[in-house]
Amino acid sequence: MIEIKKATYKEAAIIALLGRITFTETFAHYFKDKQDLLDYYEQTFSVAKIESSLKKSNNVYWIAYWNKLPIGYAKLKINSNTDFIPNTECAQLQKIYVLKDFLGKKVGWLLMNELMAFFNQTEQSHIWLSVLQENKLALSFYKKFNLKKVATHNFQIGKEVFNFNMLSLAKKNNSLKTPS
Repeated sequence: MIEIKKATYKEAAIIALLGRITFTETFAHYFKDKQDLLDYYEQTFSVAKIESSLKKSNNVYWIAYWNKLPIGYAKLKINSNTDFIPNTECAQLQKIYVLKDFLGKKVGWLLMNELMAFFNQTEQSHIWLSVLQENKLALSFYKKFNLKKVATHNFQIGKEVFNFNMLSLAKKNNSLKTPS
């Protein structure tokens, strides 16, 4: 049984660990220098960083549990504007990660539906995210939620440069999906 809960400060270590594991499962093979990957973990998935992020009122996290075992999480950042969308009321889907062994269980759908329901209650007019161009599974997933490509950009981690698609959805076009 899958349960989605809004995360609290007390779950920072769970989110940090899920972040490291899911990032490794999805992206580690792109890194030639493993130290770059380890440095990124410390910058992005340290418990202190997640604790700090959870304390900010514009960040909202959800954790997915499978029989009480944490298996994924999502993060929405309110008031996260971007130059690629000419609007000042944007929310950013910063993270949605699910452990590889649970990808076929519609966990991503449930996390996304929670996140989108919350987004729909905000004053934000657009939601946006960046997704690695090579991540076909993620691109297919976001397409099912009507997110459209609005730009491309690069992001560097250590020595590696990654190409991303920026996807966006205006609230007026949003319709929640259910797992099929």
